[in-house]
Amino acid sequence: MSEIKVNKISPRAACGTVTLGDSGDTFTIPAGATITNNGTQTGFGREGSVNWQTSSIKTATFTATSGEGYFCNTSGGAFTVNLPAGTAGNIVSVSDYTRTFQTNNLTVSPNGSEKIGGVAADATLETEGQSATFVYVDSTEGWINVQETSNSVTGTPPFIQATGGNAVVTCGNFKTHIFTGPGNFCISALAPGPSGNPNQMDYLVIAGGGAGGGNSAGGGGGAGGFRMSNQHALPGPATSPLAAPTGLTATVASFPITVGAAGAGASLSSGGNPGTSGSVSTFSTISSAGGGFGSGSNLGPTGTTAANGGSGGGGSHEGSTGSGSGNTPPTSPPQGNPGGTPVSPTARGAGGGGAAAAGGTSPGPGTGGAGGVGSYIADGFVGPTAPSYGSPGPVSSTRYFSGGGGGSADSTAGAGGSGGGGQGSNEPPNTASQAKNGTTNTGGGGGGSRGNLPSSYTENAPNGTNGGSGIVMIRYKYQ
Repeated sequence: MSEIKVNKISPRAACGTVTLGDSGDTFTIPAGATITNNGTQTGFGREGSVNWQTSSIKTATFTATSGEGYFCNTSGGAFTVNLPAGTAGNIVSVSDYTRTFQTNNLTVSPNGSEKIGGVAADATLETEGQSATFVYVDSTEGWINVQETSNSVTGTPPFIQATGGNAVVTCGNFKTHIFTGPGNFCISALAPGPSGNPNQMDYLVIAGGGAGGGNSAGGGGGAGGFRMSNQHALPGPATSPLAAPTGLTATVASFPITVGAAGAGASLSSGGNPGTSGSVSTFSTISSAGGGFGSGSNLGPTGTTAANGGSGGGGSHEGSTGSGSGNTPPTSPPQGNPGGTPVSPTARGAGGGGAAAAGGTSPGPGTGGAGGVGSYIADGFVGPTAPSYGSPGPVSSTRYFSGGGGGSADSTAGAGGSGGGGQGSNEPPNTASQAKNGTTNTGGGGGGSRGNLPSSYTENAPNGTNGGSGIVMIRYKYQ
């Protein structure tokens, strides 16, 4: 290797060109060496540009140095960039690092009484993805913005990007958006390709549970319809047998979410009105039907027949009133089951249907029918916050939804089904139990009421029980 030592290289003729090396050659500048342009600005051949400070992302107020560009992260709050004292030719650039200037503005402040664009005042950057370059010209105009962009160009995200819900939880490589009330699920970007179905979404859509029947011998309310998918395969034993094998394909759009309200219990003192069925829950093309209300007796010559729904309400003895049908309207896999029926002229309230089983029968006056058991999702569907949603059940590491309400009886009321179903009540003075409402955000049916309720039965006196409201969850791969 040869070495040449000189103090200056000049062209052979005035205004000539000095060429160093050939096309494709590489010149190495030793560490610590500085290349200057008339002794004022650093950077090889740089004039009118900046050196971007990629190793120091700014998150709080600071003072800029001429010749440098800064990426500013305002996601944690707005802050200020103080410009240096102006000298002609000074240059500073800033850029929106997290595309949050529209939420938390970046303020650019001149030194002392100096100006920006001829005005002695701060400048505010408030556009998403905005970048700006300021050059100090003279004392008349001060710093002039010579280059600005109002929209950032980002790479194509490898997965779905979405917002919405009352809670967003992560578990492994998946996010789940949870809606406990109405809202919008907004998808802003999609994965670029089909590998591994990155644009498929799994869902859980639970409707509101039906009210429990009442007055003399009420049947349990039917559970709200249970619909889910499991395309992004969760572990086998923790996967509901009611899960559809295919989810929904994401599109860039805003999807209105409806979370079904609970059926309302009837006034037992009126002697004439049954409770109401639960309301529908929806996400995109998936709709789950509300649970049917339970039968109430002494509400007419033959009592009131229980209502159909996602799961049907339980029947009662007076007038041999029938139970409500489940999976109405029909879906595949089925969204629920029928309510139970009384099996003797003296039977009391039967259980409301649940997502995974029909409501239990009432064999006689002493025993009410149990609410049908609900179905379940794996804890992995909702991650570490799983205990906040649904209810425990027979299958470990799962959360249950859409359990039917228990029927009423003289002495042994029916238990509510796993998945938020309310228990039925005994006839006073058998005070071992009072009818319970379905659990909020499970789609559980309300428990059936029995007899003239004492004021101590605070949850359902003087009314029949309410069902439990529904819930909607949307799960997708985010990394």
